[in-house]
Amino acid sequence: MRFSWDRTKDRANLARHGVDFTTARRAFADRRALVLFDVAHSDRRELRWWLLGEVDSRILHVRYTHRPGGVIRLIGAGYWREGRNYYENYWQNQNS
Repeated sequence: MRFSWDRTKDRANLARHGVDFTTARRAFADRRALVLFDVAHSDRRELRWWLLGEVDSRILHVRYTHRPGGVIRLIGAGYWREGRNYYENYWQNQNS
């Protein structure tokens, strides 16, 4: 996979949420990652997505969009309780 991001946004994300985008892209390697459509932040010009994936035994919530040429453009990332709960509940229900 190829990734891109804005360097200023990367530094701001690290300062605000404690996650840099180099770490965030690792969530895409989780074979059990969940991808959800971001209805609230998508429009006709740009569709946005959420990915919930495990990184270092924690569930990371990554916001991203697709760019031409198969590039994934990272927008934001963080470790949020709601994302972890959704991920864990989803997989718990799949195994029931």
